[in-house]
Amino acid sequence: MSDGSPRARRGPAEGGPERLYVVTGGRNRPAERVALDLVALIVARGAPGPGAHPEQAAIRRMCANPLSVAEISAYLSLPASMVGVLVGDLIDGGQVEVRAPASAAAFPEAAVLEAVIDGLSRI
Repeated sequence: MSDGSPRARRGPAEGGPERLYVVTGGRNRPAERVALDLVALIVARGAPGPGAHPEQAAIRRMCANPLSVAEISAYLSLPASMVGVLVGDLIDGGQVEVRAPASAAAFPEAAVLEAVIDGLSRI
């Protein structure tokens, strides 16, 4: 039964603010040269090696296929700001790369999609 205290409301993956502070070295933003937003796609450049922080190793494993910062945050149950710091460190180390998400220009126009849907519905 929860007593309503902050410690009682935490999820098991969070580990509390102390854990987040230790994992990120007290930082709450990635390095200035790393421009990350929630839709930036992260792709690992290989499997994690021994001695990697558990959170960074998890990010590298799950990013064998591109994942956004928001998805990584959700899967790890960690704040997006913390994921940004961890991903920034991985970028600095050359262990992951950032890919820009597909722009709206890369998708067909709405009229084309409607014509395809109409054609499929007639079949």
